[in-house]
Amino acid sequence: MQHEITNSDQLLDKDGRLKQRGYARRPLLHYNPENVRALRLGPLNRLRLKEWDYYAVTTPQCFFSVTVANIGYIGLVFAYMIDFESLRIDHAQAVTPLGLGCTMPRSSENGDIRFRWPGVSIEMLRKVGRREIKVDWRRFKDNKPLHAELSIEQPEQFESIVMVTPIGERRFYYNQKINCMPTSGELTLGRERIEFQPDQALATLDWGRGVWEYSTFWNWASASGFLSKNTTIGLNLGSGFGDLSAATENCFFINGTMHKLGWVDIEYDNSNYMLPWRFTEADGRLDLTLKPFVDRGENLNLGLLATRTHQMFGRYEGFVIDEAGKKIKVKDLIGWAEEHKARW
Repeated sequence: MQHEITNSDQLLDKDGRLKQRGYARRPLLHYNPENVRALRLGPLNRLRLKEWDYYAVTTPQCFFSVTVANIGYIGLVFAYMIDFESLRIDHAQAVTPLGLGCTMPRSSENGDIRFRWPGVSIEMLRKVGRREIKVDWRRFKDNKPLHAELSIEQPEQFESIVMVTPIGERRFYYNQKINCMPTSGELTLGRERIEFQPDQALATLDWGRGVWEYSTFWNWASASGFLSKNTTIGLNLGSGFGDLSAATENCFFINGTMHKLGWVDIEYDNSNYMLPWRFTEADGRLDLTLKPFVDRGENLNLGLLATRTHQMFGRYEGFVIDEAGKKIKVKDLIGWAEEHKARW
């Protein structure tokens, strides 16, 4: 039995501990990071907070993502795009000391991010019913400039998966993931131009705030796409860290309505990530296979901080069963699944 949070409250009590744990459909708990001081995590107490906003836009032809993260020791800002036909991956990142320039809002529902660094300008703006993303990266790839202006619709009725997860005795992760937000706008990389239309382009937001163990592992799988012209489907599956006894983050969305799932087994071969990944839910309500076509492998080693990621993009096939018992076939749904290891 999973606990659904339905009452609004502060996230942390005066001792820096979670007041509730479980999942919600909207961000009902108010993030109050000043209470983390009471945890007394040592002289680097304030550096243990990890905060990020990760946006990803999927179309049948390509993928674009941009992230602003304050990891305490550093600020990490990056963007990447993948051409699904050529399988070309273009990527750039900026690193700032002690999170300089990466001021993160306390809420996913309001507050803006404005990052400025030499040659890089990123805005993530929250408006009524939508989000706006603006990226200007002077030398993104082979000295080519990247410019993007995106408008991401977030209808009021859209549900999301919000997780309040304890990590050990004194740490936590507070996270919201929103799938299938219709996106319009354009992106240029040098002379290349990509236009995003809301009947093809869908955005995902991964909003995360928390205090983590120094060594971390997780699996995360996600997709936002169309079952038909008027029906969207979003996937969010994951595990690997924290105490999930109160709830898992596993769910799927049909036209913005969440269908909650229990435990999902994730099977893959970490000696060959390009082999199919299998996802099966304990009660038989999900059976999906991801067949990867590209590995966005990434290794970042900055000494104190290091990450290793295999983010596998591919096509999901199989089925899900909604909360009314209806079986829904999934075919050719582009998405990703990843293995992430970090020291941070």
